[in-house]
Amino acid sequence: MNFASDNAYAAHPAVMAALERANSGAMMGYGADPVTAEAEAAIRDLVDAPEAVVRFVATGTAANALVCAQLSPPFGRIYCHDDAHIETSECAAPEFFSHGAKLVTLPGTGGKLLPEVLAEAIRVGAGGGLNGGRNAMVSITNATEWGTVHTPAEVADLAAVAKEAGLPLHMDGARFSNAVASLGCSAADLTWRAGVDALCLGGTKNGAMAAEAVVFFDAGRAEAFDYRRKQSGHVFSKSRFLAAQMLALATDGLWLKLADAANAKARALAEAVEAGGGHLLQPVQSNAVFAAIPAETHARARAAGAVYYLWPDKSAEGMNPVPLRLVCAWDTPDDHVEALAAILRG
Repeated sequence: MNFASDNAYAAHPAVMAALERANSGAMMGYGADPVTAEAEAAIRDLVDAPEAVVRFVATGTAANALVCAQLSPPFGRIYCHDDAHIETSECAAPEFFSHGAKLVTLPGTGGKLLPEVLAEAIRVGAGGGLNGGRNAMVSITNATEWGTVHTPAEVADLAAVAKEAGLPLHMDGARFSNAVASLGCSAADLTWRAGVDALCLGGTKNGAMAAEAVVFFDAGRAEAFDYRRKQSGHVFSKSRFLAAQMLALATDGLWLKLADAANAKARALAEAVEAGGGHLLQPVQSNAVFAAIPAETHARARAAGAVYYLWPDKSAEGMNPVPLRLVCAWDTPDDHVEALAAILRG
């Protein structure tokens, strides 16, 4: 029973079939192949942005870091949440690839920035002058690192603050599919219509083997990005194998079907947590459950073979209740969900 992360489970059969189809015959390399062209068009259709620039990379860290480097100069200030993945989990890749940009982290409940807090930080940053560097961009995550989801209105409020200061807005969408599935809105409503300038659309956590799409809604912001991607080692020689994965997910709404399945499994676990005397640390709005459960329940879950992370780290071992994170994938076995739910209910 593995609930450690949605990257623990398999690639979807449609993705594997797409890879098999792409593995036939000769095609030009470095993205000059028909599969890549078709996949780029499919992602533009998915976000309803026919003029967007779409490029593929293999990891979420690469996607985020390269977009940060694209949108911020080396002396830039990048505003993000305290718990943003670019701050906590990417080994300073945004700083490295931007050659020195500074991440300015801000508090906010449930992984979300507050517009008024962001506005004040930007105001203070602008007053720092030469010594403090230049305000460069804002980065948010959807779904967030706490499993919560920004609504289109919430994104628009943050975008308004960023635009007032002349800053672009980046969305880390490693679990963007889960956010869209949860809200029932369109991808366009949650991105460019709400003011997002660049989206990192995750595939790896949602049925791909290893693939992410970088989307610039304004082609002007993507100027020279291809050189940056090449320099980082993310222009694959056999690029069609990245593109094929994203094309499969974008076909017939598969990306949303998989995300909806994962979200439903998380909701089942959340109900069990509350039925068994535990409590949720955040509302369950995507495919992750952040909860605190009785120590005896935790002991039974571990004894039954359940794998998950304590939250925020292993130092939570021995606490009562025990704070933890449970993440469901599209193919987390239903019987595993049912078994853990039975333990959580007590």
